[in-house]
Amino acid sequence: MRDENVDLGRAREGDDEAFTRLVQPLRRELHAHCYRMLGSTHDADDAVQETLLRAWRGLARFEERSSLRSWLYTIATRVCLNLVESRGRRPLPVDLGPSSDRAVLDDRPLTEFAWLGPYPDAGLGDGRSVPSARYEQREAVELAFAAALQHLPGNQRAALLLFDVLGFSAAEIANMMNTSTTSVNSALARARRVIAEKVPPQSQQQTLRKIDDARVRQIVAGFSTAFERGDADALVALLTSDVTWSMPPMAHWYRGIEAVTDFAVQVPLTGCGSWRCRPTTANGQPAVGFYLGNDQTGPHHGWSITVLTLRDERIAEIMSFLGAEHFPAFALPTSLP
Repeated sequence: MRDENVDLGRAREGDDEAFTRLVQPLRRELHAHCYRMLGSTHDADDAVQETLLRAWRGLARFEERSSLRSWLYTIATRVCLNLVESRGRRPLPVDLGPSSDRAVLDDRPLTEFAWLGPYPDAGLGDGRSVPSARYEQREAVELAFAAALQHLPGNQRAALLLFDVLGFSAAEIANMMNTSTTSVNSALARARRVIAEKVPPQSQQQTLRKIDDARVRQIVAGFSTAFERGDADALVALLTSDVTWSMPPMAHWYRGIEAVTDFAVQVPLTGCGSWRCRPTTANGQPAVGFYLGNDQTGPHHGWSITVLTLRDERIAEIMSFLGAEHFPAFALPTSLP
């Protein structure tokens, strides 16, 4: 605390290195909060930068009635609420229409939507941020949770995250959002009802803890190898009967083993080219960076960050976020020689 007070005093005098030392321990969790609010790693980058800029400029007005953490979350939440209001929610293909029974060979990206994106979870803590939180930090970036949040208006989204994920009290949240405790409790109750309807009762963190780490790596390796070899049988053996596959920004998506198999055989396994894969993690879940090339010997370029949702040691959902722009955030090269 003494060092923090010293750095706070120096930062108020214009020492930017002291300010960096003050905020650096909180930067990672602030970034995760902004992603949960906004559904985009790139938007979260911008929101954190804007938060720290406002904090730097307003440091003289920080009266220490609350903690530095609370003050920064207040700024970050208000920044995100402004962005949510101006940009709207980020959907997934399942939000736009029913699944397709057969492979759609002429699918085109829908560029009029700002889609939900994947989140690089490296460095994100395990467990709860505080004992009173209802969700673990990684549970609160899982795909199902992140997608459900997008169905909430900004005030409900903020109330849920600040209370259930970060452990702030209703009174603290009311002060952060310039509203009443009654309004916070009402928003929280409505948000919890939506989340309960849209998020599976068992989180991926709970599922993954039941599966040996070596087995998870084996599933990811088998999934990757099936693509690299064009082996449809090996791929199907890893899937649940009700598996789904979505590929934002493509509008069409597939549900059930027959539809997913038809798409896999007709498009990625035989109709695209040569695949190479790199294992990673995203949204607290196993994931694969896919690279596509014209043939096995030529260069391969980043194609998708594909996030896997597991159930009983099988893959129940494949979510392929298309675009090489996702790769740098995961410390993956955008192309392979």
